[in-house]
Amino acid sequence: MTAHPHSHDRSRGGRRTVADLLRAGQGFRLADLDPATTPGYSGGKSEGQAALAAGLDEVDDLQERLFAQSRTKEGSAAVLLVLQAMDSAGKGGIVRHVVGSVDPQGVSLAAFKKPTPEERAHDFLWRIRSRVPAPGFIGVFDRSHYEDVLIGRVRALAAPEEIERRYGAIVDFEKELTDRGVRVVKVMLHISAEEQKQRLMERLDRPDKHWKYNPGDVDERLLWDDYMAAYQTVFERTSTPNAPWYVVPANRKWYARLAVQELLLAALKDSDPQWPVADFDVDAEKKRLAAS
Repeated sequence: MTAHPHSHDRSRGGRRTVADLLRAGQGFRLADLDPATTPGYSGGKSEGQAALAAGLDEVDDLQERLFAQSRTKEGSAAVLLVLQAMDSAGKGGIVRHVVGSVDPQGVSLAAFKKPTPEERAHDFLWRIRSRVPAPGFIGVFDRSHYEDVLIGRVRALAAPEEIERRYGAIVDFEKELTDRGVRVVKVMLHISAEEQKQRLMERLDRPDKHWKYNPGDVDERLLWDDYMAAYQTVFERTSTPNAPWYVVPANRKWYARLAVQELLLAALKDSDPQWPVADFDVDAEKKRLAAS
């Protein structure tokens, strides 16, 4: 594969795109994916960082077009980036280095934490629906409705039959979104247990990182295999043609950011946003302005 994914965002001559390589399709097994690999990219860290920087302007331009088009009757498209991962896998870095390249006025970020008493009084999707991005926006879910079938399953926070119901509810919900023009990009950042240990240890070694450390992360590490099994079930039950899952090897932060940028670019291009045509006489307005 080429060293610059942005040069082949659609298949050409039989080559597979980054999206093709990372999609969790039928028969996908999380256990078979090495978190240290860089599918679709043959370059190293410095080249990857340069490629990421080269794509920033394109993301920004497409997002501005998307937002501008939403001001017209034809503009109903939006993009929703769903980020799921074990702790320290790099979700914050994706938000800063990939989504952070666009005008913040065109981004809506939701970081879903433990449900409040009010949220628990409603169906699990109740709090999610209110944060779906409006037309013209890139929405980011830093953790999402999938927590309710991941930690909900591993920690037995809901009965097994309720977890089963939720898989179907999620598929229906995402179909509603895509039917009304929301491109749903679901990303699981996949790191190894050893890489997570190193990242968590770094947080303990650096006083400026202590605020990011949560003692509960070690408790979750002890359930690593259970979480991997829960993710596998999520991919099998909720990776659909209209809203597929993409599993991004994330031991190398630079690659994870580059791959997610590629997925985001593909979603933006698929919506094909166009600059709105002026609804006034441009030449006449030039003359009026010149004379004012």
